[in-house]
Amino acid sequence: MAAADRLRLCGGTDVPAATMTALNGRFRLPLITYFLRRGVAYADAEDMAQEVLIRTDRHGEGADRIDAYLFGVAANLLADRSRRLAVRMRHSKDIAAVSSDIDVIDPERVLIGRERLAIVTQALQELSERTRTIFMLARFENVSQREIADRLGVSLSTVEKGLAQAIAHLVRRLGDPK
Repeated sequence: MAAADRLRLCGGTDVPAATMTALNGRFRLPLITYFLRRGVAYADAEDMAQEVLIRTDRHGEGADRIDAYLFGVAANLLADRSRRLAVRMRHSKDIAAVSSDIDVIDPERVLIGRERLAIVTQALQELSERTRTIFMLARFENVSQREIADRLGVSLSTVEKGLAQAIAHLVRRLGDPK
């Protein structure tokens, strides 16, 4: 057989051109139809049909029923495609979830944040030393109220009242954040 009568496939296998032509003529349209009926776009169905024919030429030479073998390969190719699409969908959902959690830092938000920080700082300076210390230990350093009372040598009730005063003062100064 002359070299012109053989096709070299991408796997390096030589296949008789007549075999490839016969398989293509007999099964190409039924394979495309098979894929189309399973929701594959036409262009993808053509590519998948070509892939099935190439795989059949490569590995299906000794198959008793070439049509059963060929559609078995098609079913496996479709299953592989579905798994790949599912992985891509999960990955894109993960990316979307992560990107939606990331806040966009625009200049207006930065300015508003700085203004609010200045108000909080000024409001804290307006508190008495003890009330400011109670608030800062409780909110910024996560110290328990009992431990604050012990550190400052005051009653637990004094700590509770000081914390309530500080919070009320900050709420008044910051206004209603609607």
